[in-house]
Amino acid sequence: MTLIYFILVLSITIFVHELGHFIFAKRAGIYVYEFCIGMGPRIFMFKRKNDETEYGIRLFPIGGFCAMAGEGVEDDEDVPKNKKLQSKTWMQKFLTIVAGVMFNFIFAILLLIIFGFINGNPNNKPIVSQVPVESPSYEAGLMAGDVIKTMNGVKINSIDKLLLEYQLNYGKTLELEVLRDNKLEKINIVPTEKDGAYSYGFSLDSTVEYGFFEGIKYGISKFFSLIEQMFLVIAYLITGKLSLSNLSGPVGIYNLVGETAKLGIINLIYLTGYLSINVGFINLLPIPAFDGGRILFLIIEKIRRKPINVKVENTIHAVGLALLMILMVAITYNDIVRFIIK
Repeated sequence: MTLIYFILVLSITIFVHELGHFIFAKRAGIYVYEFCIGMGPRIFMFKRKNDETEYGIRLFPIGGFCAMAGEGVEDDEDVPKNKKLQSKTWMQKFLTIVAGVMFNFIFAILLLIIFGFINGNPNNKPIVSQVPVESPSYEAGLMAGDVIKTMNGVKINSIDKLLLEYQLNYGKTLELEVLRDNKLEKINIVPTEKDGAYSYGFSLDSTVEYGFFEGIKYGISKFFSLIEQMFLVIAYLITGKLSLSNLSGPVGIYNLVGETAKLGIINLIYLTGYLSINVGFINLLPIPAFDGGRILFLIIEKIRRKPINVKVENTIHAVGLALLMILMVAITYNDIVRFIIK
């Protein structure tokens, strides 16, 4: 069942992304060679009447693509010039490229709203609810009702951000600034350790509100909270707070899907939304081979007021794709090592 869930979650997320590209490419009159889910050898392919596009499924459910004329390094002389990506207006090209990301984001918000309708809208403000007597937090002076404003010098504005910083500082002294009676108090919590596990001794307010509008509120606020976390992860990778070994590839996602499935279908819906945001966010990064890389070239084109050489741009994207594949192999290797150790 884990394999089935993994294929469904990944395929749906990728399908939504590629569908965005496909719809706007067709609207712009761009020639689409193939719209496919999966990578590797073909399993099933078909064509519709009066449509040049081949639709299908490939063997490995770890990707997908919408192959458009004008994306290759070599020019395809069999396709009319007016049906190639480069022949379209700047706005048509921009919308076609950014549509995949936008579809992922919209899809994710809808799934998060569904999750909110069922599970409610939990409090996301970092308010301390309980501090057990004789715990490290109690000894440090933390009190129920305190609002955590900073952790180890980083501003905290939500439980989501607090949990990210908590993971990064796990096992270390937590240097907190808390708001109490409209005054800022500094508190340093030194954890206790037992069998490699650390205890700080405080919990956060988890009050949940239910209702139609609360579900919508949860979906939208959670979306922006997760986007903020992803920006932080990129920043921490650049500054060295996180390493590539902290990232997960297909094997890591497979394990995560399996663990999430044990908690119920509604949690798989949340995970699908989370992965959809990931796919959209990563594709927005201004790196060759990603949608963000192509958008960057479009911005440069707009500034220069003339198109960039198509062969040069597509060669850069091809090199970027090759480097991306190498990175994926390295991340997958780390996933396998973690899986074996576990």
